[in-house]
Order: sequence, then C-alpha cells, then structure tokens
Amino acid sequence: MAASHTPQSSQSSQPPQSPRTPSAFDPWNPEFVANPYPAYAELRERGRVHYYEPTDQWLVPHHADVSALLRERRLGRTYQHRYTHEDFGRTAPPPEHEPFHVLNDHGMLDLEPPDHTRIRRLVSKAFTPRTVEQLRPYVDRLANELVADLVAAGGGDLLTDVAEPLPVAVIAEMLGIPESDRAPLRPWSADICGMYELNPSEETAEKAVRASVEFTEYLRELIAARRKEPGDDLISGLIAAHDEGDRLTEQEMISTCVLLLNAGHEATVNATVNGWWALFRNPDQLAALRGDRSLIPTAVEELMRYDTPLQLFERWVLEDIEIDGTTVPRGAEIALLFGSANHDPKVFASPESLDLSRSDNPHISFSAGIHYCIGAPLARLELAASLGALLEKAPTLALAAEPERKPNFVIRGLEGLSVVL
Repeated sequence: MAASHTPQSSQSSQPPQSPRTPSAFDPWNPEFVANPYPAYAELRERGRVHYYEPTDQWLVPHHADVSALLRERRLGRTYQHRYTHEDFGRTAPPPEHEPFHVLNDHGMLDLEPPDHTRIRRLVSKAFTPRTVEQLRPYVDRLANELVADLVAAGGGDLLTDVAEPLPVAVIAEMLGIPESDRAPLRPWSADICGMYELNPSEETAEKAVRASVEFTEYLRELIAARRKEPGDDLISGLIAAHDEGDRLTEQEMISTCVLLLNAGHEATVNATVNGWWALFRNPDQLAALRGDRSLIPTAVEELMRYDTPLQLFERWVLEDIEIDGTTVPRGAEIALLFGSANHDPKVFASPESLDLSRSDNPHISFSAGIHYCIGAPLARLELAASLGALLEKAPTLALAAEPERKPNFVIRGLEGLSVVL
C-alpha cells in the first residue's frame, strides 16, 4: 500500500519546460474519482511522464514504464537510508505527526535493503503457498458463514456484511489477535490509511496519529503477553525468530503487524465491492460467471485489473533518472499510476471491457519488484472464496441501490454496496 506525502521540498523538483499534466487529471474532483480511466487515456496519449504541480509529483501512466520503475533501484520507497531530509531537499514531517511516521517508516513497505530484506525474510514464512493453502478450509468456512447470514437476512450491505469481516478476521487470526479485541482494527486501519491519500488534511493527520498511538499501545501489550505465553501465531513466531538471533526490534514488530493488517485487508475489501459493482454493471459477464464457476480464477484477476483498488504507488528518486527524454531529478517523487497501467491498450486488448475469461492479464495491482505484495496468494484465496460463496448461496443477488463512491483517489472503494436477493 502506498504512503502519500504532502509536498515537503522547499524548492519544486520541476525543471524548466517539463511536460505538464493534462487538466483532466484532478484527484479531488468527484467526477474524476468516480471514473478516472478516461483521464488516464489522455495522460497516456500525451506522453510517458507528466509533472503535476499540486502534489509536486511526476505521474507515470504507461504499463511498461510503471512495471520497469517498480524494479528500478535508482528509486526507493524511502530516501532516509541514504540521505538526510536536508541532503535530499526535503523538510522533516511536523513533530506532532511523529507517531504516525514512526509506525509507518518501520514497516517493510517503506524500507529498503538491507532492513527490508531482513524483515521480509522473516514475515514471508507465514505467506508461502503451502502456508496459505493450509488456511483454505478456514477462509472457505468463514466466507460461507458470512454469505449464509446475508442470505438469511434477505440482503444487506456487501461491504460490511462480507467484504470487510472476511479478510480482517483472517489476518487477525494469523496475527493471533483475540476475537474480542478485533472491533477497533478496521477503524484504526481506515484512519491510518487516510494519510496515504494525496495532500492529506491536518484533520486526517490528527486521526492517523491518534490511531497510530492506540494501535501501537495495543500491540505493545499483546507482544508482551505473547512473550510470556507464546501461541501458534505470527506474532509469537516473530518473537521466537528474534530470540533465536534474527534482529527485529519491537518497533519493527509493531509496524509489521500494522502493515500486515492494513495491507492484508484494505485491497481485498475494496476489490470485493469494486468487483461486484463492476459485475452488476456488466450483467452478461455476471451471467457467464454464474453459468461457469471455473471462471473464478481468471475473474479474480480481471476484477483486480478492471477497477484497481490501489490507483497510485509512490517512489522517491534517489538518483537522476531519464524517462522519454525528460530528466526527473534526485529528490523528486514519482507517482506510478497502477489504474492507468492496468488499462493500457498496448498490453490489454479492449482494456475498458470487463472480460472474466481474459487469460493474458499481467496486471500490476499487487505491485512488482522487491515490494511485490507478500500477501497476494492470500488475497486471491479470499477473493475467490467470497466470490464462490456468493455465486453458490446467493445466485439471485442483485443491486438494491446505486452505491456512493468514497471520495478517496489513491485507495479506491465504495461507501457501501446495498444488495438484495
């Protein structure tokens, strides 16, 4: 999941005569947020890189460039492993935001090697294909129970009744968070993730700081309890690895748990509701899926591509880099447009069409390179489980009311999805 930053440079990273962003790109315009894909087509048509002054970022819209830059070592999720804020031409975040940045900056998504390598090696043991496959009975059972309750009620909100509780419960179970403690997890996550939008407000920052403090305090207590009484969970496993000599500070452990919870459900929740909203708008594809459940694996990939849950992912420019004849200088920030890349006609035939049988589908919704989503196999399992349960138990599922889209641009989702049988 991308962490967005308010512009921090005292001097713009825009050199003279840099390519300007077409006016159609407007991440605070509700019409753009409702459907950004036409604006992305304009971006791709106008060039490979565009400077966007409101966020002091360079937008990259083409699939080939986004894919290559995700693997480019002259870019980084952080710069603090190589430069001070001053050296990099940036100012430090305000002191009152420190709890959020301490929490965020010690998670592996915002670290570079060797720290990223060390933490990812430890955590990846919990997300191997074999480990994830062992979760299948639990995930399937939970998906079926949630859908059965929805059916018994004659309908409801697909977001709150199925899409949210499934991945939150799964990642909480993996971490070893007791069921009685799980109510605040989603609100904490939502408040923290508010900081990943472009130019977050001070009110958003205050909520993120408060959630960071509360979540940190809770996990510190839980880690202390697991030290005294280990269980068969990921937190106990990280403690055991630390005790055996793998270096993992308590802050890294806390930040890792928060990252796994946030990234472990945010994309899955939004992919579920975005996906069903797309299916309701494409009844021929929904009918095809209902008639042939063997389409579920390719349907999951296509729904992730068609309405990408994470629209933008950021990188700092650690050394000058040239894109299509334009030099993007050290100290600049590049915004990789996942949603645009996933609709690039050079890669996807008829990209604006939903095609659940699409077999050639190299979407980048799970990122790429060293920061490729460690939980991708689990997300695919959860999406397939909820899709399968809804197709089986709710074959007449229909939209009850037009959904309202969340105002966020970076993390793309709906306020709810009202359904009936």
